Amino acid sequence: MKKTLILLLVVSLIFAFAGCGGNGDTDDDNGAENDTTTEGAVNDQKSNENDAITTASVVDEESAFKNAISDKGTWIIATLKDLSFDEDLLLEGEFTNGKKDDQGNDIVQRKIALYTQDENRTVTARFTLTAPTLTINSPMASIQHGTFVGDLYVSQDNFELKDAKVQGNVYFTTESAKSTFKMDEDSSISGKQEVKKP
Repeated sequence: MKKTLILLLVVSLIFAFAGCGGNGDTDDDNGAENDTTTEGAVNDQKSNENDAITTASVVDEESAFKNAISDKGTWIIATLKDLSFDEDLLLEGEFTNGKKDDQGNDIVQRKIALYTQDENRTVTARFTLTAPTLTINSPMASIQHGTFVGDLYVSQDNFELKDAKVQGNVYFTTESAKSTFKMDEDSSISGKQEVKKP
């Protein structure tokens, strides 16, 4: 019964989000807010030689989440519930989001989406990801619309928190990672933010 409900939710979200794509959204991640948290909402396209495929991964199990954040995973990792780990996590690999910039180049992006949304892109549920540490080693990465409980280690430039909370510390492994970090006014960090070399 539970699997049937999850399958129905995923199918419903696919249809809902397929209808709202390409409507001129001007979100900071180049319209990627349209490419929501459902599998199939993003076209499969090979990226450049750097890495992988531009599909989304919708996960509701810890093992699926670990696979999705690996260098063989997907550019969007979307959760359908709270997830908790006793081990350190690593977001790695370079991915593109299936879009092009003004010069026609593939847009590099990685997003941990700790939320679901409706057909109007209104956030309908927020989730918590818990782990001792999460290391950000993918370029142009973000955590959006949920909570991470643990310490973040940021090794890449331009990491972002968008309407996200970190209940823990944020350690940057380089000065550049710290100086290019962004968080919006709806985001918060309960602990310290400092450079800490590995």
